[in-house]
Amino acid sequence: MAEAFLRTYAPHAFEAYSAGLEPKGVHPLTVEVLDELGIDIRSQRSKHLDEYMGKMFFGYLITVCSQADASCPAVFPGVGVRMHWAFDDPAACRGTQAECLQEFRRVRDEIRNRVLSWLEELHVEPART
Repeated sequence: MAEAFLRTYAPHAFEAYSAGLEPKGVHPLTVEVLDELGIDIRSQRSKHLDEYMGKMFFGYLITVCSQADASCPAVFPGVGVRMHWAFDDPAACRGTQAECLQEFRRVRDEIRNRVLSWLEELHVEPART
């Protein structure tokens, strides 16, 4: 979700990538809740960290869940600034479909607000959507 928001709000300032240690595919509820905001990620795919590690320079590496922050390699060649933004993993929801959809919306909104706040801190004007 953070990648989608950066691509949407700051395409002029960032080239955003997303990867994980255990990619499991893009969750259908992620697609749904972003679609509600007019952000289409259907062409995105889940990627492993190895696709990027040591192959590209990243000005920022942002982990978005505690497990990723703890498991991410301590040394990541080609990274300028490493940050951690703690969000719950909505895919861990074990409630009903409706409850999980609400959880995805809650986390989506938290991530969106954090991305917009960070862009403001960096004095990056968000693109109009």
